[in-house]
Amino acid sequence: MRALLCTAFGPLEHLTVQEVPAPRPGPGQVLLDVKASSLNFPDALMVQGLYQVKPPLPFSPGAELAGVVVEAGDGLRGCVPGDRVIAIVGWGGFAEECVADAGRLVPLPEGMDFETGAAFLFTYETALHALRDSGRLAEGETLLVLGAAGGVGLAAVEIGKAMGARVIAAASSLEKLALCRERGADATIDYAAENLRDRVRELTGGEGADVVYDPVGGSCTEAALRATAWGGRLLVIGFASGDIPKIPANLALLKERAVVGVYWGESVKRDPEGHRRNVRQLLEWFGDCKVKPAISGRVPLEEAPAAMKRLVQRQVKGKIVILPEA
Repeated sequence: MRALLCTAFGPLEHLTVQEVPAPRPGPGQVLLDVKASSLNFPDALMVQGLYQVKPPLPFSPGAELAGVVVEAGDGLRGCVPGDRVIAIVGWGGFAEECVADAGRLVPLPEGMDFETGAAFLFTYETALHALRDSGRLAEGETLLVLGAAGGVGLAAVEIGKAMGARVIAAASSLEKLALCRERGADATIDYAAENLRDRVRELTGGEGADVVYDPVGGSCTEAALRATAWGGRLLVIGFASGDIPKIPANLALLKERAVVGVYWGESVKRDPEGHRRNVRQLLEWFGDCKVKPAISGRVPLEEAPAAMKRLVQRQVKGKIVILPEA
């Protein structure tokens, strides 16, 4: 089978498509025919050796995918060849076939195609876990989303609206902000041209945002924290800017603000029932047309490294889907 391989941690350009033996499913696992997988920021970090998880070399990146069950491991019940599923695998998804733990499979819902399924769970589960479980976002509160035109950002915009919040989307261009408005944002901020803190205060009548969803880091984090209301919660999702900020602790004290870390992958292991509850909620919202991934590009395996580079440079809107069979 063909797979995009990382043979040594380093530049994205060193990734190559190679012929490799097909993996075999072990107990509790299934072998999947990968119909589509999607690109997420941790994929690009992982191949550079910059992520908290470092797979054994060589490996294929790709944390989430949608496909068809080809074979079930010994003794496994409930999964049969031909089942259409979504899978979170951690890595291995940028290949024609992939092994997945049966416990991490979700049946592909009626009316959802493989490309949408591949782009769905990672970002939307991250956003829902962050906003509901970590941030305690309540109906009627104001949510500020940074990096709002990216995959996790747009998911937060849509989920914030589904939860009944007023959503302010912040991004770095008018084109990106137009997409945020299409996805339901009530107000927008171009933080490349506007003062983020002042604009948030203006849009909230001087009160500030109740919750900040921050996958960006860098200078935006402190500005956003200063723009939160009394009791505001800043959710640390990631550092797409490449800069991990240092926040003055007195900013938390002055308005009883909280800085809350969000690690969705670990939360799934520690709270599997919470994970299943969030999946059920997301599928319900999808059925009600309240959430749906914005897919901005579809590329074959050979073009995945270039797509990763665009993602790291923050040139991607929504999600890019990898098509291993293209």
